[in-house]
Amino acid sequence: MSLDVHGIQLPIDAADVSPEIWSALISGQYEANEARRVRRAIQPNDRVLELGAGLGVVTSIIASIEGVRVWSFEADPRTAGLAQRVIDMNCSDNVTLTNGILAAGPPIRVEFFQRSDFWMSSRFAEQGPYEQVIQVPSSDIDTFLRAHDINVLVMDIEGSELELAQHAKLAGVERIFLELHDHLYGLAGVQAISDALARKGLIYDPRGSSGPCVLYSVDDGERQFDAEIAHAT
Repeated sequence: MSLDVHGIQLPIDAADVSPEIWSALISGQYEANEARRVRRAIQPNDRVLELGAGLGVVTSIIASIEGVRVWSFEADPRTAGLAQRVIDMNCSDNVTLTNGILAAGPPIRVEFFQRSDFWMSSRFAEQGPYEQVIQVPSSDIDTFLRAHDINVLVMDIEGSELELAQHAKLAGVERIFLELHDHLYGLAGVQAISDALARKGLIYDPRGSSGPCVLYSVDDGERQFDAEIAHAT
């Protein structure tokens, strides 16, 4: 079976995911906000690092933009397997998917809490009941960014964005599109992310932000009024 979700073909069926996720897929609600907004964060020929591939829907949308190269990471091995199916069906050879974690600092093995609704799987036990704990290897994000000349970072990593914003250098990154998880770190954590990224020269950008899906950009000066974006917002 293949579903069409935001223009991306998903070769999966109900047995592959939880009932809640299946419902979101068939209703078109799965990652709907991210799918609408992520294109505003990506420009032709960008080199994009995506953390938290999920099912590969947003990955495939990013990869469809002209000249873009994507490196994507997914911590949950079960989810990574599903994402690879989606990427293989929708993308050419411009996506590399890795089962693993990029974090700030030397490589370690990270405890990762798997949940039946994979979008709740995370590094945080306090996020709710989980099925099992697995060990996932991490690599240093700043080393990866330098090695692949990344200029855009996209992430949906269930709360770990706070640690990365505060502790990674993120040199060379011009835009960051992320989903905030204030239920894990509160409004103080949201402010801490904005403050940390501002110190790196990345400023809240309302042109590509909506609710918890937020774009931070290097200041590119004044822009002419964009009627299309204003209407969509």
